[in-house]
Amino acid sequence: MATPDDDYDTPWKNAVLRYFPEFMAFYFPQAHAAIDWSRPHVFLDQELAQLVRDGELGRRRLDKLVRLATLAGGEQWVLLHLEVQGRRENAFAERIFCYNYRVYDRYRRPVASLVVLADRGACWRPSSFSYKLFGCRMGIDFPVVKLMDYAGRIEPLLDDPNPFALLTAAHLLTRQTKGLAHRRRMAKWRLTKLLYQRQWDRQRIIDLYSVIDWLMRLPPEMEARLWQGIVQMERRKLMPYLTYGERLGRKMGLEQGLREGFMEGRQEGQQLLLSQQLNKRFGPLPAALAERLAQADSEQLTGWAMALLDAASLDEVFGSK
Repeated sequence: MATPDDDYDTPWKNAVLRYFPEFMAFYFPQAHAAIDWSRPHVFLDQELAQLVRDGELGRRRLDKLVRLATLAGGEQWVLLHLEVQGRRENAFAERIFCYNYRVYDRYRRPVASLVVLADRGACWRPSSFSYKLFGCRMGIDFPVVKLMDYAGRIEPLLDDPNPFALLTAAHLLTRQTKGLAHRRRMAKWRLTKLLYQRQWDRQRIIDLYSVIDWLMRLPPEMEARLWQGIVQMERRKLMPYLTYGERLGRKMGLEQGLREGFMEGRQEGQQLLLSQQLNKRFGPLPAALAERLAQADSEQLTGWAMALLDAASLDEVFGSK
């Protein structure tokens, strides 16, 4: 039985945003040791988007640009390219060079480009770009982490307390079980049980399970079986972490989950779930929309929930009226 197509890039973004210090500690410990974590770090997504629009770089884009302070004093702009090549790209190193220079040209501050390679190959390791002309040399060397290097260390990863060790294991197990749905279900179940065994707060467990769930996609019938096991485990441990509302908050799994939850006929649950998702996406609902939500039937709620998947505003969910 085949597994659904895998998505290796998107889930990492939210995890990095929420747990950036842990990300740096696991993948780039030398840089982590040089950062002053007592001072805030700021993700500059809007500034980054402007930089890319201004440059003639086509679809090239940075994933994250972070402003932070170093223990040596001053500020350092760190460029993290985390979309991180799920596949080989011939011009990748040149692209890192272009990004690095454009950030420096804009801010005139030191820039560090840090790269994680999540592709399947073992030999592709771009870590520099340079050229020479008339005695002039221009170029960049940048640190690279290759996730495939951890492939023989799954068990140590599962014992490591850093959350990105667990996510690295999830990524590798996703690669290893492509097309092997039963093995993937067993691996996903093991990772889920490990989450419950860690002495982490509820939000961290929810966040990390979201990434694991997104990475390790299963056929619907196996997903339902796994979910039944999670519900039973929560009941035994009295630890209701991974609720339907939390699980359905992700776009990739929302449609299937809505069908499963809505088929139970619990209209109040439908209203509560949709209200939570709308509040999280767009902020508190205006009174008029909250009233419409309270009076809607199951069919209306389902339609709005489906519209929420791609909506950029409340108008696109409820209609312009």
